[in-house]
Amino acid sequence: MSEDNNIVVNNAELSAENTSETYSRIRKSVITAQSRIYNAVNSAMVQAYWEIGEQIYIACGENERAEYGKGLLRYLSEKLTAEFGAGFAVRNLQMMRKFYLMYQNANTLCSQLSWSHYRILMRISDDKHREWYTEECAKSGWSVRQLERQINTMFYERLLSSKEKDTVAAEIQTTEPKPEYEKIIRDPYVLEFLDLPENPHFYEKDLEQAIIDHLQKFLLELGRGFSFVARQKKISFDGRHFYIDLVFYNYILKCFVLIDLKLGDLTH
Repeated sequence: MSEDNNIVVNNAELSAENTSETYSRIRKSVITAQSRIYNAVNSAMVQAYWEIGEQIYIACGENERAEYGKGLLRYLSEKLTAEFGAGFAVRNLQMMRKFYLMYQNANTLCSQLSWSHYRILMRISDDKHREWYTEECAKSGWSVRQLERQINTMFYERLLSSKEKDTVAAEIQTTEPKPEYEKIIRDPYVLEFLDLPENPHFYEKDLEQAIIDHLQKFLLELGRGFSFVARQKKISFDGRHFYIDLVFYNYILKCFVLIDLKLGDLTH
């Protein structure tokens, strides 16, 4: 009996000891699989958008803003959107054409970089700077937010003028740590490319849900004349997607009130 009890105790100790390690290994497998899927989708997306940009350029050449070019883009946008869903607005097609013009050699495209990376890189007008940031981003494995921060803080210029280059290069890991893994379900470009529906429950759901649960009291706290309009209202500006967490309208003041929950830096 005593020996049996010892076996039970030892098994319990063994189970408790291995539970955390087992979870960690399984979690790593899931994250690795998600990363492979995310990278595969992004690589296919980048290649497809480059090819679309090439075809648009071949069709309208330098006359994108001429009447024929505008008409072609409108026609393509309507047809592609009807068949493949969102993601093919005229502005996005123009961005794909610009992408082709800036990276005309398909062999120079980096499989490590997503469409979101390239959209940021295309804001750099200087060819030399853009090429440097493209190569450095792929080599250093910067996330989209890290890349954007490096460009906004003039990392290239600071690195050239600094005597302590390693320190300057390493600071991004402190100022803008890289996320452990990409959230494919929250990337609007991936959702558009795959024609998958967006789910508002993926965004700041805890605090937002608490407000929704007590909406009547919350509106009374705001004051008179408020009505609830929408949650996770998607807006697009300059080809970029944003989600407004809560949208209200005040019929007395005749204006909208937007509430957005921010975890990172607040920008305009």
